[in-house]
Amino acid sequence: MAVFKYEGRTANGETRNGTIEAKDQAAARARLREQRITAQTLTESKGLNAPFKMPAIFAPSITTRDLVIFTRQFATMIDSGLPLVQCLDIQSTQAENPTLRDQLKVIKDKVESGSTFAEALKTYPNTFDDLFVNLVAAGEVGGMLDTIMNRLAQYLEKSQKLIRQIKGAMTYPTIVIIVMIIVTAVLLLKVVPTFEGMFADFGAALPAPTVIVLGLSKWLQANFFYAVAGIVVVVWAVRRWYATPSGRVIIDRFLLALPVFGDLLKKVAVARFCRTLSTMLSSGVPIIEALGICGRTAGNKVVENAISAVTISISEGRTIAEPLAESKVFPQMVCQMISVGEATGALDTMLGKIADFYDEEVDVAVESLTAMMEPLIMAMMGLIVGGLVIAMYMPIFEMASHIN
Repeated sequence: MAVFKYEGRTANGETRNGTIEAKDQAAARARLREQRITAQTLTESKGLNAPFKMPAIFAPSITTRDLVIFTRQFATMIDSGLPLVQCLDIQSTQAENPTLRDQLKVIKDKVESGSTFAEALKTYPNTFDDLFVNLVAAGEVGGMLDTIMNRLAQYLEKSQKLIRQIKGAMTYPTIVIIVMIIVTAVLLLKVVPTFEGMFADFGAALPAPTVIVLGLSKWLQANFFYAVAGIVVVVWAVRRWYATPSGRVIIDRFLLALPVFGDLLKKVAVARFCRTLSTMLSSGVPIIEALGICGRTAGNKVVENAISAVTISISEGRTIAEPLAESKVFPQMVCQMISVGEATGALDTMLGKIADFYDEEVDVAVESLTAMMEPLIMAMMGLIVGGLVIAMYMPIFEMASHIN
């Protein structure tokens, strides 16, 4: 892509100048005409005049929020009757994220070259996943791209809300646990050794808690780097194991079996599955293809396997509800409601209602989890730190009693 400097006039006679990216001068003039600017001079900008572009390795990543804003604004513009290329052109200059702006410019050029919008989106699979691309393709075929983009915007907003709730619920406990580990390490490495010399001259047997703490402090001083390296190796090994199919199934099944937290994960999985499938079915995506995408975006291997069983069931002429009930992952109420939706021919509507219900359930579960974890973590922190302090002062208390 070349950069061209231009000077021209608008339809109102106003003078405009600036730069524009295009493959060649003809494409640059065409882009200016779309913006209702008649170019009087048009020269290629080179060297220091060309705008600086951040290297790809330092380019900011595209977040879900960036995608939500783009989809919502794009849906609004399409709904207002603006041509597709003009919408892409506006978004490629106004998007906040520079990486997204660059990608949209390439997508716009591909659409101008004759590609469909969905085909152009496939250029960046890390930004626009299978769900996004398939819904856009269905919207283009059915002539309802504005409706599809609005549904996509609503879907992404609700998905972002779910993710934000989970992160919000885990932020406080994570911070407190990290602080607790740091405080404990500082006590064992810096504070406890100062008591060790004093206890050496005590001349009496030390209490068992004090002996244990002193032994732990000596071990940590001698093996601190080994302990840190061991933690890093364990985390790395678990991540590698989780990357394997068998390891992911075992870990995901363990997470779903956890008390309280596992129930929250199930509710999130049910809400995501129902929302995704409802959005795709109502947009005209074939059910087999929709279920395949739901499985890949489930985020949990156990749930993905359950959805794969549903796909096989449908290909054999069975229903969706039966294999979901057999998986033991989806609640019976959900399976029964899906069965009713299948029988009445309103599966997409029923799935949307289930998703709305479980969105509210996730809200309640997150609040309950946060309310329960705060006192538990604080009590654990008090027990560990307080236990270390008491263990160090027990000999002093005994010494004072002997003196008295």
